[in-house]
Amino acid sequence: MNRRDVLAGISALGAVATGGLLLPGGTAWGAGRPVRIAIVAKSLGNGFFNAVHLGGDQAASAIAAAGGGPVEVIFTGPTNTAAENQIDVVNALIAQHVDAIAISANDPDALVPSCKRAMQRGIKVMSYDSSVAKDGRILYLADATDQQAGDACLDLAADACNGHGKVAILSATATSTNQNSWIAAMKSDLPKHPGLDLVTIVYGDDLSDKSYREATALLQKYPDLAVIIAPSTVAITAAAKAVDDAGKSGRVFVTGLGLPSECAGAVERGTIKSFAIWNPVDIGYAVIEIASALVAGKGGPGTSIPAGKLGPIAFDADGNGTLGKPTTYDKSDIVAAAKLF
Repeated sequence: MNRRDVLAGISALGAVATGGLLLPGGTAWGAGRPVRIAIVAKSLGNGFFNAVHLGGDQAASAIAAAGGGPVEVIFTGPTNTAAENQIDVVNALIAQHVDAIAISANDPDALVPSCKRAMQRGIKVMSYDSSVAKDGRILYLADATDQQAGDACLDLAADACNGHGKVAILSATATSTNQNSWIAAMKSDLPKHPGLDLVTIVYGDDLSDKSYREATALLQKYPDLAVIIAPSTVAITAAAKAVDDAGKSGRVFVTGLGLPSECAGAVERGTIKSFAIWNPVDIGYAVIEIASALVAGKGGPGTSIPAGKLGPIAFDADGNGTLGKPTTYDKSDIVAAAKLF
């Protein structure tokens, strides 16, 4: 297995990818030419996407070991979550004539023109974690259904404050497809938790420093705040640090979606009672399996696509599929989980 980390602006190489069973120049997959699949993160330096990258590498090794031909995983993304920077990354990948692009979108609509251009050049485009609008991709692999994610976050918040108190949401970007869908699900579920009072929603742009500042501002504006819900792996750790630094651990709780390895300390301190996440390693594994199938001319909307050790993943007529509902972690299992991802 080969791997190349790339940044936006790399110069064009090779001939245009045609997709299907034949690769650029008519070379068949497995005839010495690796299939080149790019995993595009929302931003680099994010532990969630580093774990996705690890899973992608594992899938590439498994595909090669099973005789499916070599797969080169290209892990890339912008240094921040501005949509225009993700567009630059996609344009650079088009110039490199990769065979497939899998992207977690910072903006569902802004990426459509560049993703459509990639598909017009024979590049198979799918999204994962946070979807590009339907016209800009073939398939979308969601971490969980929007309702599952929203239910999990709100249930965890209710558990943290025994069902009563003021709650604030610290999200990623205001245009993030998945975050907005999860927040909508949380709002729809509020009647199930009449003791919770959602006071505001703020955005940390999936940046640690901004998320920390937003969390600190919440603590100052709402001195009786009970819970900060952070459906972002960046935001949950930043919010926990803000609570700790304000000396409010045990009075204000943080929950949401996080990585066990990054949340373990806050769980041990009691700042986070419990949180949830799906396995990002599995997401990366599934992405490479599915993208490889698309390059080979297999699968698409309305089909079920084998994803190696994860089994088949079904996609509906609009190209939407789901990996599975999130798992909850707390003091009882955080140490073991933190060793995994």
